[in-house]
Amino acid sequence: MLVILALAAAPAAAQEFQPTAALDTIVVQFTGKNIGQEGGARTEIDKRLRLARCPAPQLEWRSPAHDAVLVRCMAPAWRIFVPVIAVPQPKPAPVAAAPAPAVVKAEPVIRRGDPVTVEVGSAGFSVTRDGVAMNDAAPGARIAVKVDDRQPPLQAIAVEPGRARLPGAK
Repeated sequence: MLVILALAAAPAAAQEFQPTAALDTIVVQFTGKNIGQEGGARTEIDKRLRLARCPAPQLEWRSPAHDAVLVRCMAPAWRIFVPVIAVPQPKPAPVAAAPAPAVVKAEPVIRRGDPVTVEVGSAGFSVTRDGVAMNDAAPGARIAVKVDDRQPPLQAIAVEPGRARLPGAK
């Protein structure tokens, strides 16, 4: 008796799966191209695929490149991607870039080995220290100034010939 029920239930179970041929048809309608054509599905959907029957499959492109179609069902939930033979996109004409403005490199106002006065201060007071420039610097550029042989160089901002200011000082 149990064997008869199993055999009778087998055809009903086979009908619960989504026919892949129907999915192929809606993919052809969606892309507007037949299977194997440029812009159409690469191949038929694998007939061995067992998806739950879907009353209203939804289709959309996987990406703006139109390289695959996303076929999905909301209830029961499943989704598959159907690869598409890509249509070569015309390459846009190269746009001529505007010429870059010429970079004018400012001349150094302090040269390596020059004596430099480093200053720091605020309203009402200022402190200065004499040192030697360790590199060339244009106005507003960073410069290393050696003020003591036992200490590492100070990092300052070149202001004018022979004068630099510590960063953050007004």
